Amino acid sequence: MFEQVKHNMETIAGVQIYPILSLLIFFIFFVCLGIWVFSYKKEKIDEMSHIPLDEN
Repeated sequence: MFEQVKHNMETIAGVQIYPILSLLIFFIFFVCLGIWVFSYKKEKIDEMSHIPLDEN
């Protein structure tokens, strides 16, 4: 199965850019997510953590 996929991918011109782009997108997404998480305000996190305990 993998041999067929490998053969087909080798015949496509410029296919070597796709793994690089996917790794770059993956890396950028998680770096941005980490920046967003660490820059979140402590007060907002405390407020959201008490939402399940509210009876309203």
